[in-house]
Amino acid sequence: MQSVSAALDATAPSVLSDLLARADVRFNGGRPWDLRVHHPRLYRRLLTEWSLGAGESYVDGDWDCDRLDLLFDRLLRADLDRTAPGLAKLKLVAESLRQRLFNLQTVARAHQVGERHYDVGNDVFEAMLDSRMIYSCGYWQHAQDLEQAQEHKLAMICRKLELQRGETLLDIGCGWGGLARYAAEHHGVRVTGVTISKEQLALAQARCAGLPVTLLLQDYRSLQGRFDKIVSVGMFEHVGLKNYPAYFDTAHRLLAPDGLFLLHSIGVDRRAPHTDPWIERYIFPNGKLPSPAELAAAVEGRFIVEDWHNFGPDYDLTLMAWADRLEAAWPRLGARYDEALRRMFRYYLLSCAGFFRSRQGQLWQLVLSRPQRRGVYRSFRP
Repeated sequence: MQSVSAALDATAPSVLSDLLARADVRFNGGRPWDLRVHHPRLYRRLLTEWSLGAGESYVDGDWDCDRLDLLFDRLLRADLDRTAPGLAKLKLVAESLRQRLFNLQTVARAHQVGERHYDVGNDVFEAMLDSRMIYSCGYWQHAQDLEQAQEHKLAMICRKLELQRGETLLDIGCGWGGLARYAAEHHGVRVTGVTISKEQLALAQARCAGLPVTLLLQDYRSLQGRFDKIVSVGMFEHVGLKNYPAYFDTAHRLLAPDGLFLLHSIGVDRRAPHTDPWIERYIFPNGKLPSPAELAAAVEGRFIVEDWHNFGPDYDLTLMAWADRLEAAWPRLGARYDEALRRMFRYYLLSCAGFFRSRQGQLWQLVLSRPQRRGVYRSFRP
């Protein structure tokens, strides 16, 4: 056993250096995207765990990089996320089989992402996000900062939904209530929102007090009623491929015949066999990003696609803004949270910025209608 470990330790640096060279990345180089190694165990962790090992060893302080966003842009453009070495490749195959064979997003498991990520602490997200606490991609076409980008995104969503005063709006995955409050205040609609996070619900209810907004701690599959419009922003990523039929059947059942359904979701440029192991374990457990084909197949026969809008590069800008805000706030947050959480969030936000910059990551807004809808839908772009 010791000889195997010794062999790994001896070969890992050269094997990994050759792999990283495909992306023009070096160990202990002097460029902003190069890795600075602080502990030699990093090499074995990368060789045996790849993506999972990279994230865990970063949080543990085994390595640093001046510009994680640049590093991940290079790694992903070189497809190194799909080029795991040796034992790490076998583990990824096993993970692909696990995600293909089992439903990881059942009702019983749906709460896990709320407990593990969204319930980390409202003060972390308040520091990181804009004043409305919108935890999804902003729209930067005419925006100068994060606050404007998120307000412009909310205005665009409401215009795309053609909201009319007195209508009912269902918000599936309402987060901290930012969209529900905006729609009620600016368009006079009555909103019902659902979340699976207790921390989100408590703050969202406080933020929407006095408005015609009802917020519930509830899984989308148990919803009842009929709504003029439905919106779901940044929640579909938690649904899971095996539950796409149930998700869209539920939306179809709840949507009025003449209504509109806006789906805002991260996507990937091509079908992915598994979720990134580090993101799945530490940030969004049981998550699954759809490919265009997977999403289209789930919608087909249930809804008409009225509009499909891609503004994925805007998520790069959004994530960089979140990272800057969180870093600036850490002197006061550090009294409550440890350095590991700071490094985990930095790695998450900046690696995801690189993901969108590489164009592997997409951001889609689909406007869907039931086939019974009358009239012509006019796509809207501000």
